[in-house]
Amino acid sequence: MEIIRMGEIEGFINKRGIKAKQLLKNDDVQIMNLILNPGDAVPEHSVPVYVFFYVVEGSGTLKIGDEENVVSAKDIILCPRNTVMSLKADQNETFVVLNVKTPSL
Repeated sequence: MEIIRMGEIEGFINKRGIKAKQLLKNDDVQIMNLILNPGDAVPEHSVPVYVFFYVVEGSGTLKIGDEENVVSAKDIILCPRNTVMSLKADQNETFVVLNVKTPSL
């Protein structure tokens, strides 16, 4: 059994300026833990793979295509391939999400 302990993985600042932890990456899936501090944002972008977000902690605004909603802990948000997405920690709290891409990039 493989156990991934998110709290034990070192984070880094990704190309969008957000603290991230790569939890898993293989040909089938990529799982990133994104930690957005209040005021942080991941700008609009799209990827050619299926994506879903799982909100671990806090709340923030997630935009998928033309829809924008405040999401919070335990929400799962689906994003089709090649769809513009963005995240904002705009609720005055830390916004922690898992970003899962399949297949991996």
